[in-house]
Amino acid sequence: MKRLIAIGLMSLSATVAAAQDAPKAALPPEVVKSGTLKVAIVPNYPPMEFKNPETGQLTGFDVDLGDALAKKLGIKLAWQETSFDQMMPALATGRVDAILSGMTDLATRHDTATFVDYLRSGPQFFVRKAREAEFTSMDSLCGKKAGASRRTSFPREIAAWSDKNCKDNPVVFVGTEGSADARTQLKQGRIDAAVQGNETLPYVMGLEPNTYMPLGTPIALQYTGIALPVKETSLQQAMAGALDALIADGTYKALLEKWKLTANGIDKALINGAK
Repeated sequence: MKRLIAIGLMSLSATVAAAQDAPKAALPPEVVKSGTLKVAIVPNYPPMEFKNPETGQLTGFDVDLGDALAKKLGIKLAWQETSFDQMMPALATGRVDAILSGMTDLATRHDTATFVDYLRSGPQFFVRKAREAEFTSMDSLCGKKAGASRRTSFPREIAAWSDKNCKDNPVVFVGTEGSADARTQLKQGRIDAAVQGNETLPYVMGLEPNTYMPLGTPIALQYTGIALPVKETSLQQAMAGALDALIADGTYKALLEKWKLTANGIDKALINGAK
C-alpha cells in the first residue's frame, strides 16, 4: 500500500511539474535563449502601475502580475518605461516583446496586437464629493463638462453615452493628458466630472478620502490585456497558460486583494476578448 501511495505521489508531482514547465516550453526560441522578455510600461496609472514616491521603484498590480508571470514562465522581465503613444509602435517594430500597462483590449487594436486579457473593467464617471448634492443620478451629467484622457477609448464612450442619454443637452467632453490630469482639473473646478477605469477608483479614493464620488455604473464593459505581437502565437498561448496557472494556484486572487481589484477579476485568461 505504501508503495502504491508513493508511486501515486510521484505521478502527481510529475504532472504538476509538467504543467508548470508547459508555458516555458511554448515560449519563442529567442525568448528562451535570452531568458528575458522586454515589456513596455507607462507608470502613471495607479494602482495598475506607478512609481513608489519614496523609493522611485516601479510598483502596482501590473508590476506584481508581470513578476509573477515571469516566475511562472521561468524568465525575467525587462521593464521599459515609455510614453503611451509609443507603446504600440514599439511592439510593432520589435523594440519590446509585450505591453503590460493597463492597456484596454480594443477590437481596433487587433491588427497590431493580440491581447491576453487579465481584468474586466469599464469607464466610470466620478465627481467631487463636495458637489454630491448636484449629482443625484447620471442624468445630472447632461450639459456638464466631463474630462478624460484623450488617448484612450473614453472620449468615444462618453460621446456614445451622451448621445443615448442626453439628447439635446449633451455632455461637453474635455480632453486631458491622462487620468491624473483629469483629477487635477476636477479638483480645480475646470470640469464637472471625470472618467477613468473603474478598476482604479477604489485605490484613488483610498489615497484621497472624501474627495471623489463614483457616479452610477461603468458605461461600457472592457477587458484589460497584455498586448503581444500578432504573429507570436506561441508567446500568446504561453502567457495565457501562465495566467491560468496563477489563477489556479491563488496568486492572482491574492494580487487582486492586495490592490483592491477583486471586483475586476476574471476566471480564465481570454485572448482578444474585445469584440
